[in-house]
Amino acid sequence: MNFFKSFLAALLAFVAGGVVMIILTFAVIGGLAAMFGDDTVVVEPGSVLTIDLNETIVDSPKSGAANFDYLNMSVSSGLPLYKALTAIEAAADDDNILGIVIRDTPSVGMAGAEELRAALLRFKENSGKFVVSYSETWGQLGYYLASVSDKVYMNPEGGMSWQGLASQIMFYKGLLDKLGVEPIVLRHGSFKSAVEPYIMDKMSPENRLQMEVLLGTVWNTVLEDISASRGIPVETLDRYATELAVNLPEDAVETGLVDGLLYEDQFDDLLRKLAVSDSLLLTWQGDVIADSMEMSEQVPASVSLSSYASHVSLNPKSISKNKIAVIYADGQIVDGGNSRGAIGGNAMMEEFARAREDEKVKAVVLRVNSPGGSALASELMWREIELLKAEKPVIVSMGEYAASGGYYISCPGDVILADRMTITGSIGVFGLLYNYGPALKEKLGITVDIAQTNPSADMGSPFRNLSKREYDAAMQGIERVYSTFIGHVAEGRNMTVEAVDAIGGGRVWSGVSGKEIGLVDGFGGLMDAILLAADRAGVADDFRVQEYVQDEDKFAMIISALSAKVSGRAALEAQLGEFASVYNNLRDVLGQTGVQARMAYDITIE
Repeated sequence: MNFFKSFLAALLAFVAGGVVMIILTFAVIGGLAAMFGDDTVVVEPGSVLTIDLNETIVDSPKSGAANFDYLNMSVSSGLPLYKALTAIEAAADDDNILGIVIRDTPSVGMAGAEELRAALLRFKENSGKFVVSYSETWGQLGYYLASVSDKVYMNPEGGMSWQGLASQIMFYKGLLDKLGVEPIVLRHGSFKSAVEPYIMDKMSPENRLQMEVLLGTVWNTVLEDISASRGIPVETLDRYATELAVNLPEDAVETGLVDGLLYEDQFDDLLRKLAVSDSLLLTWQGDVIADSMEMSEQVPASVSLSSYASHVSLNPKSISKNKIAVIYADGQIVDGGNSRGAIGGNAMMEEFARAREDEKVKAVVLRVNSPGGSALASELMWREIELLKAEKPVIVSMGEYAASGGYYISCPGDVILADRMTITGSIGVFGLLYNYGPALKEKLGITVDIAQTNPSADMGSPFRNLSKREYDAAMQGIERVYSTFIGHVAEGRNMTVEAVDAIGGGRVWSGVSGKEIGLVDGFGGLMDAILLAADRAGVADDFRVQEYVQDEDKFAMIISALSAKVSGRAALEAQLGEFASVYNNLRDVLGQTGVQARMAYDITIE
């Protein structure tokens, strides 16, 4: 009887497992079919290109499989920045596009918003078409983007944030003290604040200084751009933030930040008038739209930025044999191959080598959007970029981050362009170990003993601290990596090692400060870098762009996603909400091994 019970149980488990695999297979096939299915976009005459909060702008494109969410069996891709920029550029010459409407804030970082804003300025200058904005509420980042518009509107009962920029850092020392976990820190540079959350309960004076300088230069960039578009002095804009002068919708109008208060249907009426008269922007009477103006019967058709980008990509402007390769270094730097949210040193080496060996590739744009990571992987990529640079121009384009290891791989570039709000520098290295021995003993009564042949055979054990001899030996490795790092920067930037060391020490800088101290050559976005690369290669009038799309291990991605779902990590991240990024960052830091050239916490400016 027991045999038959066991047999039937095993058979039932086998059948159930097979059913689950069949369902999973069909779900994956269905998701992939949705991803690669026919999604042709028809742009009707008299349409407006719409940018809103449904748009998630990401820095780099991913391979088709990398865009698939295996947890929810759905496509989870964002719109790559380059495609967004080319869509805005194409709309300027498209007779079917009347103008651009910014309905709300797209999901994008500070530097990305700067590049989108520059593209919108070019759109206005090159086409003469309108750009208008409307939202129920305006946040600071959204308003920064919208301020480029001819007119900015808001709901009469809406709101606006205007109070300046801040960046918060979460510290874990108190938690580690309660748990009895002892962090073991090895670092070079008083500004290398990556380890501070684990050994302090507030910012060090050095860290506070660099953060205040960073925030100040970014805020000044925001103020200067808005001042140029809205005609309000920088000092006045700053005073409004200090005095919290923009509390009510009427305040936004009175201060000149917003042109008027409209309900949704009234804004639709405005668009209906714009569909008939492109001179409307010159004939507005204060905040009132002239009633005598002719109005279209229907609101202009709206095409989203992502849909229009798909439409544009089906109609490439050039089929030239001369290629400008764009290689993306997007994410933290790890050893080995690419994975979700990370770039592998070995995988990137292969991409650089492929571009170097392709005779049709005349120049390379390296787009860096990375807070750094493994020092060894950074060194491997640095060497391959040096080999590439010896044969073809290499232009570096910095995105949101190009810090620590991100700057390590940037410094060989012939020219480095950054956004003014890019976070760069952080030239320094660290190592971080943990001693869990006291926690196990005091909290759980667990002790660990070991037999060994030599005094330091278990060096790096998570159950004890380092001896003085071991600490000194580990610091030799830290100092060696730092010395190599600043040597590469000195060579690449034509500076002395002493000069690099003076601005290094782990200190982070904005793109504005980076240009002042010689880490950056000039300001410009991805499109500027591409044009410069083509010019350097002598093919400015005859080239096409080839993006090297990050490819990831599909099987490893599926296993990782399913493991996350089984372990409950996905549910935990969903429950954490806005704190999920903090959890993920902490998990990544605790999982790091070896010498790190990275920022251990993300600098989020709000």
